[in-house]
Amino acid sequence: MKVGRTPSAHGRRGWRLAIVFTALLCTITTALSLNLPSLSGRVVDQANIVQPSTRNAIEQKLADLETKSGIQLVVATVPSLEGQEIEPYANELFRNWKLGEKTKNNGVLLLVAPNERRVRIEVGYGLEGTLTDALSKVIIANAMTPRFKAGDFGDGISRGVDDIITVLTTDASEWQQRPSLRLDNQQTADPMSWILVAALIALITLLIVSPGFRWFFLNVVLNILISSGRSSRSGGFSGGGSFSGRGGSSGGGGASGSW
Repeated sequence: MKVGRTPSAHGRRGWRLAIVFTALLCTITTALSLNLPSLSGRVVDQANIVQPSTRNAIEQKLADLETKSGIQLVVATVPSLEGQEIEPYANELFRNWKLGEKTKNNGVLLLVAPNERRVRIEVGYGLEGTLTDALSKVIIANAMTPRFKAGDFGDGISRGVDDIITVLTTDASEWQQRPSLRLDNQQTADPMSWILVAALIALITLLIVSPGFRWFFLNVVLNILISSGRSSRSGGFSGGGSFSGRGGSSGGGGASGSW
């Protein structure tokens, strides 16, 4: 009688990777079936949480920003994320709407999902060096979620828009002096080269065990699929109006928050 052999470490890794990619495929299928809202204007309030007067004021600020700088900032609220995490949902919505100029990728999406109590600032490729992940996180934590907790969604969104515009249009030396945007803890220096080997090992581990890292790979796959396969869906966002995306894209930069 032959004694069964214990699976090798290589076999176990292969099995885990198979699970990871199966999960990725399932998530991709779900993402492609999302019922995304149409881009009907600079504020798409499907959750109906912004008062008309506040909405009008925000839309004027966004129009002025685009006229003066070319940056296309859009606010969206949705009644449901359809079972998705807000990060892939926001990235899919950004790409579907094609926010920002195609050559500059200077779009920003501020997404609020009140039922899931989640908010995200999704940043186009071209603005990631200005509206950084860290600053997006500060804006959400300081300007938005405290007001969301109090039930004042309109004011929270308006304050968030004001701070985003300030970062995008003001010299860094000025906004760093503002209490609402100042980063008390500066970023640490880049790691030494000898850490790279350990970092590579950590990346492989994250691929296996981390949902967040798996989402990163999902984002890469979606970038390939959506760029050509979703054009028919994006055609409906212009509707009968004059506002539409301008061909921009996002690579997942930004930050999320909850309350």
